[in-house]
Amino acid sequence: MPPRLLDPLVTADVAVFRVDDVRLQVLLVRRALEPFAHRWALPGAVLKPESDVDLEATARRALRDKIRVELPHLEQVGAFSGAGRDPRGWSVAVLFYALLPRDRIDAVVRSRVEALEWTDAERPGHRLAFDHATQLRQARHTLREKVEHRALPLHLLGERFTLTELQRVCEAVLGRALDKSAFRRRLAGSEDLVEIPGAFAHGRQRPAQLYRARDGFVF
Repeated sequence: MPPRLLDPLVTADVAVFRVDDVRLQVLLVRRALEPFAHRWALPGAVLKPESDVDLEATARRALRDKIRVELPHLEQVGAFSGAGRDPRGWSVAVLFYALLPRDRIDAVVRSRVEALEWTDAERPGHRLAFDHATQLRQARHTLREKVEHRALPLHLLGERFTLTELQRVCEAVLGRALDKSAFRRRLAGSEDLVEIPGAFAHGRQRPAQLYRARDGFVF
């Protein structure tokens, strides 16, 4: 049995999302250490007050140390606490979600992790450690609510993208199809999208105009 802690344990956990074709996926890591050794979980780390300036710094350290990922956008979702969520004692976990661009899907296992897996964010296919199933549901709900309210998840796309690719990403996040005409009207006049002059994607259909996120864009 691991020793019980006298003070609350404070951690930062991160739901890292990406879009693969038409699905929203989340990154899981298989824990190498107790508690819950060999179980799948969201990546996370224990707060180090001597070095972490805040809990976002803890979250970013977890991603660097465990899966070698630096992310452009990290957003706090909420806090989860109680005496029963961690066998080591009373604990508080602050949950963040992060969006990984399609052209930066290069997570590599580092320390204290046996393996990693990209899995369906709706149906992870694993019994998750701690209360991470609840955390994942909340992170997914928060992301979807933001996109429902017209925020554009441009951090999930590469540096250059078409409006069709943007629509597919939004559909993957929302879990439903969107009407093309209505979606294009929603984008009309958006200050977040910048047309790249003379840049087109070529495929079976006619060339499609390429766009990028405006400088300094934040989801």
